[in-house]
Amino acid sequence: MAHPTASPPPAGDDEPTGVPRAQPASRPERVVMFRPRTILIVLGVLLGAFVALRLVVLAERGLTVIAIALFLALALNPAVEFFQRRGLGRGLAVAAVSVLAVVVFALLALVFIPPLVTQIGEFVTALPDLVQDLTNGQGPLGFLERRYQVVEQVRELTSRKGSDLLTGAATPVLGIAKGVVTVVGGLFIIAFLTLFMLLEGPEWRRRITAFIPDNHGEATDRIAAGVYKSVSGFVTGNLVASFLAGAVATLILLIVGVPYALPLGLFTAIVEVIPYIGPAIVTVLLSLVALATGPVTAAVVFVALLVYHLIEGHTIRPLIYGRALELSPLAVLIAIILGTEVAGILGALAAIPVAGSIQVTINELIELRNRGSSRAEHP
Repeated sequence: MAHPTASPPPAGDDEPTGVPRAQPASRPERVVMFRPRTILIVLGVLLGAFVALRLVVLAERGLTVIAIALFLALALNPAVEFFQRRGLGRGLAVAAVSVLAVVVFALLALVFIPPLVTQIGEFVTALPDLVQDLTNGQGPLGFLERRYQVVEQVRELTSRKGSDLLTGAATPVLGIAKGVVTVVGGLFIIAFLTLFMLLEGPEWRRRITAFIPDNHGEATDRIAAGVYKSVSGFVTGNLVASFLAGAVATLILLIVGVPYALPLGLFTAIVEVIPYIGPAIVTVLLSLVALATGPVTAAVVFVALLVYHLIEGHTIRPLIYGRALELSPLAVLIAIILGTEVAGILGALAAIPVAGSIQVTINELIELRNRGSSRAEHP
């Protein structure tokens, strides 16, 4: 009986065929090496950041004055450069801008301070009656006492903090005098710091860039120009947007008949310096104040401010900032939260320009790396 002949197995991957096969090209392995110098640089940067944060916490008051002066200098510097382009020297341009700033400030003070003082005086005069109505559960704000016992909670709080309050109230005149002297002195210091920053800003920039190696000079100039554009654009745009928000809030309160519209508008302009968070605070607080006039008035104020802030956030602020800041709302909120945690109000104010400066620096470093890779591939 003939056995069937087995057909030879097909040549597979595991069977040798006598012909050498080409091995598949292996992907080049990417080995990441950290040089000791790189590790030391990273550790030095982290240590420097930690020391800087500690200095911010310890010297918050002094840094606040410096930051305000820096913001004012950045806001006024475009005007100084405008006069320089017209042929004036730096010193004369700074003098001209300073005189104009003083004149504008004096005119605003003459227009706004008298009615502001009058309305604040009226509020102080009416405050005892408002407190009495609130205590008795009467008036537009009486529901706060009837539903939430606000007065009783305040009394409990003052009883727990009573010793501190008595100590603070023991010398009210001295405290007020000290506060006035502190404010006036701070204003003079801010004015002089702003003046010298405007005068010596370009010289300090040249001194700092002198330490940069020549082969990185062009990149450093681009980073410095981008950082200046980002910070000055934010400062100038934010001041304009805040002033506009204060004017709109004052107009809304005057139209609906809420008292003390001018002080509340000034409060709005100050608080709205902090983007995103400031408008939310203003909308809630002004609506609560409008409750003293009536719930319908409060609802109108809330809706009007909400609509304005929506328009402001999507059209006015982007139009004012232009392309100076290209940060997403998420990045802005994260920056504000981190800045507030690190340095309070000062950190919140500095968060966005700092984030914009970091973004400019990172983009320039990425561009430098791409150029280096392109030159290596196409020598």
